[in-house]
Amino acid sequence: MSQVEESIEVGVPVHTAYNQWTQFESFPEFMDGVERIEQRTDTLTHWVTKIGGVEREFDAEITEQIPDERVAWTTVDGEAKQAGVVTFHRLDDTRTKVMLQMDYDPEGLAETVGDKLGFVKRQATGDLKRFKEFIEHRGRETGAWRGAV
Repeated sequence: MSQVEESIEVGVPVHTAYNQWTQFESFPEFMDGVERIEQRTDTLTHWVTKIGGVEREFDAEITEQIPDERVAWTTVDGEAKQAGVVTFHRLDDTRTKVMLQMDYDPEGLAETVGDKLGFVKRQATGDLKRFKEFIEHRGRETGAWRGAV
């Protein structure tokens, strides 16, 4: 297993950052390589990704969700093995720190080499920067799911 830990400060209140993160179907708008996400139930999502020309499909289950604090997940079926958590930290009324921690299992030689070269870390950094641009440009979330898991 490999690990990634990244964080970014975004210029929106904690509830805005959290609410947007619960809108999984919008992830392709700021996550490079994510082709599509379907929200199947309150806790189950189906992902289609294409990274480096390799397409993968998998299901991920939300294992913990606490409004304005955290969203944790793990893959449960498909071609990817990962688990992680995104936490939201109020800095003040208009700023939030978003922290990503993810464990993943590279598959095959190409993914193992890419992992050793820091590809996944750079991908996570870029995705968080694009999330920052996305939410700050909008100034508000596209929706929200405030349920707890």
